[in-house]
Amino acid sequence: MVAHLIRLKLLLVRNGLRRSPWQLVGIVIGALYGLWMLFLAVVGLIALSVVPTGLAETVLVLAGTVLVVAWALTPIVFSGIDLTLDPARFALFPIPMRQLLVGQAIAGLIGVPGICTALALGASTITWARGVFPFVVAALGALLALGLCVVLSRLIASLAAELATSRRFRDASRIVMIMPIMLLGPGISLLARGIQGGGAAAISGSAGILGWTPLGAPFSAPADAAEGRVLEALVKLIIAAAGLGLAAWGWSWALARALESPGSRSGGGRTAGRAGAGGRGLGAFGWMPATPAGAVAARALTYWFRDPRYTVGLIVVPLLPVILYVSSLAGRAHRASLLESPFIISGPLAAFVLAWSISADVSYDSTAFSLHVAAGVKGRADRLGRAAALLLFAVPAIAVIAVLPFLLAGDWRLFPAFLGLSLGVLLSGVGLSSVVSARYTVAVPQPGESPFRRPAGTSAQTLLVQFGGMIALAILCVPELVLAVRAALTGDVGLAWAALGVGVVLGAGLLAGGVALGGYLMDRRAPELYASLVKAG
Repeated sequence: MVAHLIRLKLLLVRNGLRRSPWQLVGIVIGALYGLWMLFLAVVGLIALSVVPTGLAETVLVLAGTVLVVAWALTPIVFSGIDLTLDPARFALFPIPMRQLLVGQAIAGLIGVPGICTALALGASTITWARGVFPFVVAALGALLALGLCVVLSRLIASLAAELATSRRFRDASRIVMIMPIMLLGPGISLLARGIQGGGAAAISGSAGILGWTPLGAPFSAPADAAEGRVLEALVKLIIAAAGLGLAAWGWSWALARALESPGSRSGGGRTAGRAGAGGRGLGAFGWMPATPAGAVAARALTYWFRDPRYTVGLIVVPLLPVILYVSSLAGRAHRASLLESPFIISGPLAAFVLAWSISADVSYDSTAFSLHVAAGVKGRADRLGRAAALLLFAVPAIAVIAVLPFLLAGDWRLFPAFLGLSLGVLLSGVGLSSVVSARYTVAVPQPGESPFRRPAGTSAQTLLVQFGGMIALAILCVPELVLAVRAALTGDVGLAWAALGVGVVLGAGLLAGGVALGGYLMDRRAPELYASLVKAG
């Protein structure tokens, strides 16, 4: 049965590659990326073999802990992308639990991440080739770490199987997990600064603590063996084995529960009950103007705060200034130097992300766009409603983000220039997006799918539309950009205020023109847009 499950996994992978050439391209790209990362890991492990034992232990414990945690979180972040090991799929088959566990564990290693992880952990023995005993302990630790990665991943998948039937849980978990992923780079930067600033002792202490937990023990035991601390090395191997055994027991319990009642609490009845009791009210429909544009704006606002494909942008935008601020700290020692760092472009960059996020608005509607066609909604009302929904929260958000660099630096001379540039990018970008989304449909994740899913299909057209639109937006924002750059280079306050005026006036004009042109295109092309959406769906 174990061999059958492995063959089933390989068969599903093969059929997926045959069905979609783009999936094959994705596998090849992923394999090349995985091989490159594996090469870097092996080079690093070889380099660690000649450094002091304490330093090698610190690096491997921290990196190994991150690896195990990443495996544990993978089923939450990428749920819905690969369901070949979904526990609910085995509910109707009388497969013995032990065989199902072993088969799923081995099948979980089939793929680029699993193979690269296994090879990287195997290569970690190179670091501890400092004697027979450290090498043997490192090999045992690598096996335990690999097992912990797979079993924790399957444990989380089984625990989430019941909750995953709730779309709200899937959406929330994917969105929340964006934050640590985006903050990984700034975290590494702060870690490097901590080491340079004398924080190496604290980092080493943290690694020492992790070394006595199941997450870090497999990577810490070889260091004790190399230092002659045989008892401590054996104790840490026992801790790692106990952690693996506990995770396996939890996985067995969670898998049995998922198989006994797959999705029985998914909430269909609860949803109906809430609807029958009046639901949650009208939401934005209750306070938006009772006009076609107001109705579209209310629906768009609902999407922004309930559809994960939109909500991702709401999470990403506040994190952008954090990332740029940390990048600025990495190279600048004084707060006043923030105005000479990438942190100063937080406002324009966030404005671009928000403005361009509605360039695929109609594509995100999918077949629900038929409501607009059937109701005879005018294109201008559609464009105006979608733009108003975004600007309602984007304008104050961009103003706050644009003010942060100057607030922290305590220098307000260039603030009008970069506020004008930010508002110009936002308004001009919304106007351009109103035209682009009315003229082109692109391949996007369908409603209910993971926002990280990359659909196969017209990828070339999608890239061309996105890249061409970005260039067009850069051209539209040239006037305020030139004024802002000149104000920054010369320190001329007059130019800074001129950039603010040009950004607001020109941006508002381009927004109005974009709404009008986009509405005209939508009135002419509504049936064609709907046909292309049906084909893509």
